[in-house]
Amino acid sequence: MTLAFAPGSTWSEAAIAEAVAIGRTPVREALQRLAVGHVVKIVRGHGIVISPIDLQTQLLVIETRRELERLVAVRAARRVLASDKRELRQLADELEEIGQTHQIKGFLSKQFIYKERLAEIAGNPFAAAALEPLHLLTRRFYFRYHPDLEDLPEVTAVHAALLRAVASGDEAATAKAVKRMIDYAEQLTRRIVERER
Repeated sequence: MTLAFAPGSTWSEAAIAEAVAIGRTPVREALQRLAVGHVVKIVRGHGIVISPIDLQTQLLVIETRRELERLVAVRAARRVLASDKRELRQLADELEEIGQTHQIKGFLSKQFIYKERLAEIAGNPFAAAALEPLHLLTRRFYFRYHPDLEDLPEVTAVHAALLRAVASGDEAATAKAVKRMIDYAEQLTRRIVERER
């Protein structure tokens, strides 16, 4: 996510295990999951290739997220409990505070937490499993380009608005909040595409 393993670089399983200081078996299992999510490519006899960051691929990620994020968030709004509402509102406040203090790693970590929490509330493990690699690709993409964008307060506000909509239990408002979030991500990506041409 934080590009410690440079996109496009090739690694051995042993070198990755050494770099992250864990055994080869959990590394192998993680790499299998990352390969399914197109984050790495396992090339037999050559090693592990960290997938490059590709703008056209990111647009496909956004297209897929548009449907799945809506499914999870609206379902979460339908099933949200009073205790969940308090937690989601607190997460929204924390996100906005992170945005004001420009803590990119704090944002990405908090985003990971809240996406998992929404998936738990929604209770659809299939949608959650499909979204997991898309979220990783998105976080990695945003980490790569955020210094050029300087838009963390805006990004965190969009995510906080989604959390508050889910906490309200209003399915229509939640669907609109998801659309705003995904539209923002698409506009941001298209801006980068235009700039890189």
